[in-house]
Amino acid sequence: MTCRILKVSTSGFYEWRGRPASTRDRQDAELANTIAAIHSGSRQTYGVRRIHAELRLGHGVAISHKRVWRCMKLVGLQGVHRRRWRLHRPAEASWPDLVNRQFHAEGPDRLWVTDITQHRTAEGWVYAAVVLDVFSRRVVGWSIADHLRTELVADALDMARLRRKPVGTVVHSDRGTQPGFNRSSQHQLDAVILGVRRVPLRVFASRVSCGVGY
Repeated sequence: MTCRILKVSTSGFYEWRGRPASTRDRQDAELANTIAAIHSGSRQTYGVRRIHAELRLGHGVAISHKRVWRCMKLVGLQGVHRRRWRLHRPAEASWPDLVNRQFHAEGPDRLWVTDITQHRTAEGWVYAAVVLDVFSRRVVGWSIADHLRTELVADALDMARLRRKPVGTVVHSDRGTQPGFNRSSQHQLDAVILGVRRVPLRVFASRVSCGVGY
């Protein structure tokens, strides 16, 4: 039945089934094992180009990109691709900049600056929000999480507020590139972090400043 559907002779089918693996197939199997070891050593991040470079420069194997791709496909491996970031142009703001790019303070807790950073780990991305006192250069608040939701920033500012008890402090941050993140964050800061007294946020062209006080 199979031979009739595939339109091959019975003798040819049994010859193919009993034929040993070709030299090329055996070499591909050995390469696939080496590629799997390189891929594992890179924490499953290397793609075709990096594995190709590692084989040629690190193992002295003369091999083409196409063959590396075929061997990786054979064992189900793929690299980590960087996400292309779209250029984010913040809308023109209606509030002035409270800092005016003058990042110096005459005393502690007069001016805080904040930012978010991200780091890749074996278990995925980790995000950290930090609040820095400009005068002392000390980190007065921080928060670490596996997400970029509003509470990441809110927790960092809440820690700074509870530790330092600020009065009249200006908090300054760039507006970031996460679409939709800034607006919700601003509302959270106004309603929760500055909870004792509702202080309006000052939003300007590419940054956010707000006053903190009781």
